Amino acid sequence: MTQLTTVMLLFGGESSEHTVSISSARNVFAALDETKFDVELAFIDQSGKWWLLDSFDQASDLADVSQLVPILGTKKFTTLPSTKYITPDVILPILHGENGEDGTVQGLARLMHIPIVGCEIATSAICIDKVLTKQLLEQNGIVTVPYAVHLAGEPLPSFSQLSAQLGDTLFIKPAGCGSSVGVSKARSDEELSSALDEAHKFDVKVLIEKAINARELEVAMLGNGANAKASGVGEIRPDSEFYTFESKYSASSQSQAIIPADIDSELSEQIKAIAVKAFAVVGGQGLSRIDFFLSDDGTLYLNEINTLPGFTNISMYPKLWRQEGLSYSALIEALITNALDK
Repeated sequence: MTQLTTVMLLFGGESSEHTVSISSARNVFAALDETKFDVELAFIDQSGKWWLLDSFDQASDLADVSQLVPILGTKKFTTLPSTKYITPDVILPILHGENGEDGTVQGLARLMHIPIVGCEIATSAICIDKVLTKQLLEQNGIVTVPYAVHLAGEPLPSFSQLSAQLGDTLFIKPAGCGSSVGVSKARSDEELSSALDEAHKFDVKVLIEKAINARELEVAMLGNGANAKASGVGEIRPDSEFYTFESKYSASSQSQAIIPADIDSELSEQIKAIAVKAFAVVGGQGLSRIDFFLSDDGTLYLNEINTLPGFTNISMYPKLWRQEGLSYSALIEALITNALDK
């Protein structure tokens, strides 16, 4: 009998994207081939405690659930108050945001000597920070949207000064959040002040970007190092003024994922080449979704790199690979294989 690979499916988390993580993890669990994988459900609650679940339903009631504790350097976890040892062959993180895709969990996996699916510590830490990502990409000749930065505690910037630099409409974003959490538009000093207050609820560093009238194009990356490959290009058509949290995840969302994007082959190849270069620049491994803006004047901007993209049933990352002939289950298996091969 073939020995099963023990996968610790890690989900939940402390970030504002907690519910997205649970939804993604349910889909991943359902797609894992039970003839190949023995899955342990490791849930992180919103206070940061880890729990070993028997089913997803227990995530809403942890009264009779054992806490999960790492034993550093041993490749093992133990449970409390009972002592049950869990020895994963690989960790599959379906996490987003702070203490999930920012290098922290990746660092824990390193200290435990357990392979983890996806990017390593430095890449994760850089890519969660939109400002650091921009700086690194721009140093390597990759165009990003013009921006300024505001740190918590600094004087409130003047809208007129910013608009002279960035245009009369600004996007305000927490530097370290995904899924459009805390994102607002500003067209006046009053709106700028309110938007900064909202964004600073999520991060001490806030990105102030030029608003671009653009199409939103996305590429999925899969693989390690020189073997990493880019999917075809897809397009997101939001159902609102911009791609909000609700547009991405609400059951009533009317946003559309167009795969493949309606662009010519030359532009598609250009976008894929930039995605491959960007993935290499940040040291990407395993997976990422790389997002672009194609402005009305034809300028192509790299918007951001998502090292742990969503895996819900409407998420772009698995849809892009499905278009390439890779099923949801086969994609997850490929990610696990990549992690074990790293």
